[in-house]
Amino acid sequence: MVLVTLLQAPFTSVAFAEPENSKLRNEKCLKCHGRENFSKKMSNGERRALHVTAEKFEESVHGGRDCVNCHTDIVKIPHKKGLDRKVGCVKCHTQLWEDAEAAGTTDENERLGDVIEHIESYMHSIHARPNIDDQSRTNATCYDCHDAHYVARIDQQVGINGRENIPDICGNCHSDIKENYFTSVHGQELASGNTKAAICTDCHSSHGVTEPHDAIGRVGITANCGNCHEEELKTYTETYHGKVTRLGYGETAKCYDCHGSHGIKRVDAADSKMFNGNRLKTCQSCHENATEGYVTFQPHGNTHDVKKYPVMWFASKGMIGLLVSTFAFFWLHSALWFYREYQDRKNGKDRPHVQLEELPQGKTHFRRFTRWWRLAHLVGALSIMLLALTGLTVLFSGSAWAPVVMKILGGPATAGVLHRIGAVGFMAVFFIHLIYFGFHISRTWRTFEWFGPNSLIPNWDDLKDAIAMFRWFFGLAPRPVLDHFSYWEKFDYWAPFWGMTIIGVSGMMMWFPEQTGAYLPGWVFNVAAIVHGEEAILAVVFLFTVHFFNNHFRPDKFPLDTTMFTGSVPLEHYRHEHRREYDRLVASGELDKHLIAAPSTPMSFGSKILGTSLIVIGLTLLMLVFLGFLGI
Repeated sequence: MVLVTLLQAPFTSVAFAEPENSKLRNEKCLKCHGRENFSKKMSNGERRALHVTAEKFEESVHGGRDCVNCHTDIVKIPHKKGLDRKVGCVKCHTQLWEDAEAAGTTDENERLGDVIEHIESYMHSIHARPNIDDQSRTNATCYDCHDAHYVARIDQQVGINGRENIPDICGNCHSDIKENYFTSVHGQELASGNTKAAICTDCHSSHGVTEPHDAIGRVGITANCGNCHEEELKTYTETYHGKVTRLGYGETAKCYDCHGSHGIKRVDAADSKMFNGNRLKTCQSCHENATEGYVTFQPHGNTHDVKKYPVMWFASKGMIGLLVSTFAFFWLHSALWFYREYQDRKNGKDRPHVQLEELPQGKTHFRRFTRWWRLAHLVGALSIMLLALTGLTVLFSGSAWAPVVMKILGGPATAGVLHRIGAVGFMAVFFIHLIYFGFHISRTWRTFEWFGPNSLIPNWDDLKDAIAMFRWFFGLAPRPVLDHFSYWEKFDYWAPFWGMTIIGVSGMMMWFPEQTGAYLPGWVFNVAAIVHGEEAILAVVFLFTVHFFNNHFRPDKFPLDTTMFTGSVPLEHYRHEHRREYDRLVASGELDKHLIAAPSTPMSFGSKILGTSLIVIGLTLLMLVFLGFLGI
């Protein structure tokens, strides 16, 4: 076999014009190389075959070419001793293409263009890399796979490089793998005559073969499995493993991690990695401490097949029902509120006026939130936005924007760390809040007003207020007067308790799978992933539509309410929104205790910048959700 040094070959060689050895036609070469047993003894004692069958060569894609078109170092017969004898396939084909481009004949040489694409792919492959033991060699040359003299034409179904021969060709270098392959379901199918059975190039590609242990290689092979197993790849990409794989992460479980690579057996075969008796061991190859609970995990489970995956189906439909009902009510509530408030302002119904001359000098604002409430809100908001950005990118991994965002985030591994940081931040705010109120109630439990005017616990008055609001929406009654916390503010407060239960618990289950699997069956991971993702969508869309509308986008608030950032609200605005509490404080003579000076100019400006930034981020995340739903 002739040696080629593709990496070292220059691309500036002359094409197949008449070379100086043009008198050496094939007939002269075949006088020796046409002998059936013609060979040469090598320095290691082995004999190297130098025989060429003229008829087979003429039938090849290179038929009609002279030997010296490729063997340009041969200038006479007998040959000089010590010839380099390097043949540059890359050099020759590249030069031919350059000549075609110069002559404007690329359309007539479409096949040559395909070859150039293959060459470009090859040059970035593991086969084109210098050999570790000998830097003068490549790992595999063009004619290690395509026989130098008998390259089959594109329209030939069989030949030296036909599908049924590929495992043998690859096996010339990968003998152990070849042996293992023919024990697999793919190899057995091929041996039985099924030429559509998966072969080496179906999984590893033909020319762009990558290192199978690299992230690019692992991801590419997984995608190639889907060329035959379309439904299996589709259901795989609906799981966490599949989603992060689609985003380029190579360290999570791939098809061959579970099913094997070259020695794949049928699932029901006793020696299959996915056979019931072997499945736990397979899981433990990644999850070292996996327990029996893991074996019931559904790696291809989906929410469409109720007969096969009833629990996943019911979990999905239940969450969809929750989303639809929640958005139907609150979007209707927001739309009606916008209409009525807009009409009132259009018709000149101004906000009630507070006589500033009657207020203590300089105290024009009502203290609404302490600095600790404001800090908790900020940390919670930033945590939720970080959780949303990292989580949505994985959830909508098939969208065009997801790989871009994931790259900005630093890749799936870094995004995973950021997601957990966001989770810790949100949980810290949540539990510190619970600890604070637990401590506060324990000290004042005898006098604590569970359903008092300043309590966040819903009561019958909230239901009455909600009904009164809808009557106002439809013009059947005046705008209701509300207390310290309105019914929608109480909902905003309690919603994170529900979200923390669903998102938090399901997230912790997936964060600590081995601990979860020690006590619960594997199918709970499938359910956890469903409710985690759907509840996250509910939280994100609700926050950045309903919550934003209630606090920033309705006519009386637009374009921005900075109360949560400054801690105070103009008394006029407060009286308008919370008239019931205002009247009670005035009647008791306690209003003055809650009045403070207006925020400083730097505080007001900084609050506007911070508030605007959070709104922009939130609306951007909302847009990503919208694009994700559309599959864009």
